[in-house]
Amino acid sequence: MNKTVANFFTSPYPTAIQTSLDSLATIARFDQSGKYVAAGRQDGLAVVWDLVTRGQVRWLEGHVKGITSIDWSQNSRYVMTSSKDWNVIVWDLASDMDPPRRQATIRFDVPVVSAWFHPRNSKIILVLLSSGEAYIVDLRREYRGRYELCEVQDESDDESQMNRARTVFSAARFDPSGKHVFLGTTLGFVLVFNSRTKTMVARHKILGGTSAIRGFEFTANGRRLVTNSQDRILRQFSLPAYAPPSVDGEYIEQDLEPTHRFQDPISKVGWHAMSYSPDGEWLAGGAADDAAHKIYVWDSGREGLLASTLDGGRELLTYVHWHPRKPLIASVTNMGNILIWHCPTEERWGAFAGGFEEVDENVEYEEREDEFDIEDEADIARRKMLEEEEDVDIDGGITDPTENTADHLRQPTENDDDFLWATYEPDDDMKGWKMKVLMEDEQD
Repeated sequence: MNKTVANFFTSPYPTAIQTSLDSLATIARFDQSGKYVAAGRQDGLAVVWDLVTRGQVRWLEGHVKGITSIDWSQNSRYVMTSSKDWNVIVWDLASDMDPPRRQATIRFDVPVVSAWFHPRNSKIILVLLSSGEAYIVDLRREYRGRYELCEVQDESDDESQMNRARTVFSAARFDPSGKHVFLGTTLGFVLVFNSRTKTMVARHKILGGTSAIRGFEFTANGRRLVTNSQDRILRQFSLPAYAPPSVDGEYIEQDLEPTHRFQDPISKVGWHAMSYSPDGEWLAGGAADDAAHKIYVWDSGREGLLASTLDGGRELLTYVHWHPRKPLIASVTNMGNILIWHCPTEERWGAFAGGFEEVDENVEYEEREDEFDIEDEADIARRKMLEEEEDVDIDGGITDPTENTADHLRQPTENDDDFLWATYEPDDDMKGWKMKVLMEDEQD
């Protein structure tokens, strides 16, 4: 009951280019609402685009070197950019100035590879440095500090300890719940840390892969994970349930067997980025092809079969990101253009009205005698009586078709300290905030 009606006339994944945004970008990501796209450029400038007007609404001028990552807060008020200039900047889009007010500026001693917001509090940030170190930066007054995430060394195995001491982190992400941090190493291990205690709760070795992990991507419910490895293979895993951190520091030592492996068996190309569809049923991989702009779309739920290959022309691909609510994909070319892919649909008016016929030219219409007669009062009364007799669902309510189902999995419980920890001293990223549209006269 209360389920949305599926549109059987559209593809579940994009198939054609809808528009192109000329932004000189190297990376672009949709916000959580899907209304905006933030693009980072090689010169250090970041731009926010409005997908409705296809216009630039904010210019984030603060870096002096190339942007390495972009992330949005939960309700899209804050945008975070990291750069090769050693800085991470959090921008407040609710400010009435351009460039927007800086909510925070975090400086390190080496270039920053990536920076990500905690899914439930923008004052908690995960940062990965080019030196291979990972930090959780907490900007809240009570917990303020930089906490380095360090792998637990096994004292019983000296040789293993020496090898792991030389490893560095090459990928870092929060899971969708925010309870755990996933770190990938240059030796193909996946380490899982508790976000609250900063302690390691699991170490996974990927079976069949020993090369460096270059990136992570989660489904919206957090149950599946895909890794991008340097051996040019995308591997999907079903994640186990992680127990709360123990007092004695015990952790899970477990091998992960991929449920699916995604690759191009012919050209053996690598991958710049990957992104799941909102329902997690489809996976898009941006190919590091040196001859064309290609996006591979796989059915991640059923045997991992290749569903389609999207060709974007001769401009090579640098990044790809799936819309959080619709079958739209944003891909970035090496010339700086952002391609928005969509599902073109042919209008079929006959599906909405029985007996409707489409014609190529105007024809004379003959009106029936009773076509516009008012409904008989007896029929109206009988219909109302039938409606009153229908059962009413007082518990379920109406489901919003645009609601992110993963939000139900992120709701805290009374005894879950790992959830509640992120709610202490919440940020100002609340629903209902408005972004002021700045006109050229106001900017001058």
